[in-house]
Amino acid sequence: MKITNIETFIVDAGWRPWIFVRVDTDEGISGWGECSDGRSPYGVTGTVRDLTPLIIGKDPRAYEMRFWDMLRGTRQSPGGIAAKAIAGVELALIDIKARALGISVVELFGGPTREQVRVYWSHCGTSRARNSDLLNTPPLRTMDDIAALGREVVERGYTALKTNIVVPGDPASVYFGGFGGEPGTTDGVVTRQILRHIETLIGTFRDAVGPDVDINLDLNFNFKPESCMRIARVLEQFDLLWLEIDMYEPDAIRQIKDSTSTKICTGENLFYMREFIPYFQARSADVFMIDVPWNGFAQSKKVGDLAEAYQLNVAPHNYYSHLSTCISASLCAVLPNVRIMEIDVDDVPWREDMVASVPHIENGYLTIPSGPGWGIEMVEEVLKAHPWDKGNANW
Repeated sequence: MKITNIETFIVDAGWRPWIFVRVDTDEGISGWGECSDGRSPYGVTGTVRDLTPLIIGKDPRAYEMRFWDMLRGTRQSPGGIAAKAIAGVELALIDIKARALGISVVELFGGPTREQVRVYWSHCGTSRARNSDLLNTPPLRTMDDIAALGREVVERGYTALKTNIVVPGDPASVYFGGFGGEPGTTDGVVTRQILRHIETLIGTFRDAVGPDVDINLDLNFNFKPESCMRIARVLEQFDLLWLEIDMYEPDAIRQIKDSTSTKICTGENLFYMREFIPYFQARSADVFMIDVPWNGFAQSKKVGDLAEAYQLNVAPHNYYSHLSTCISASLCAVLPNVRIMEIDVDDVPWREDMVASVPHIENGYLTIPSGPGWGIEMVEEVLKAHPWDKGNANW
């Protein structure tokens, strides 16, 4: 079997793009991968194009060797966009191998360790605050609207949610200083006003969902450790599942973790075992995220197994399409140390049309896909009907 063609698709996902990779073979079997990057979609797809000559004509089933072909071809620019491009191709190669064998990727990697995985409603309120018209969801004008959303989470059977610093209003907004903003937003300092707002926001969610639904707050790259420590201490009263923090300094996150009883999660921005090891060694967090569309499946499995050796739980970072959801669920099914899995509930309506069947979620648990490959079939015509042409993502 030989690789004959690699094609990329940048698909409109409303306020950000999705990126898909299809790899074709001379035996008529094609595989799909996802490597969505909301900030640099053209950089990722351009890198896939740069990588294509390295693997055209080669056997896709030797996905480990193909990974090294591509990695060695990007030695001067490790991680980041290059890693995401490699991941998109590698995921498609693994899909091909499993389909050629007539089995699921879960079976290919020795699973399943579970038949279902618990999921949490991610960007709960975040997506509605910024895109309620597109989503056809109620606007978030007041904290009463936040409370109603919390009750909706419970009514729809979810047992956990994650939100960002949502600010109700007309229009509502989300505090994302770590991703851009006016002068003065680079300092990473939480004001007393924002600190009080965070306490009110999470308190409103807690009152709405009750004591048995888990709540996560994602701070992203918004604050320096001193501010994170203040936030973590304020939130101790709400018994979060975790406070999520992105930071390229393992000792800084460990400093936050040591200062509070609030549990800490990190890792979504890390690539490969080499970057995770310092965080594992420092025991920087209680739970570690792994982004499969950015690391690839085989490398994510290695990171998850390494986390098990350190007696740590992992949680896939998954705010992408249904393809990524099946890929991430497949990782959960081949690891013994999973905490919970992320999924977006509010999304553009055509997300459901891009696949032949949507993942099954009931009572807050997603059924592990068991069909050939990733267990999901992409509808290419729908992908092509929704091209991304907005230039920059709307954060």
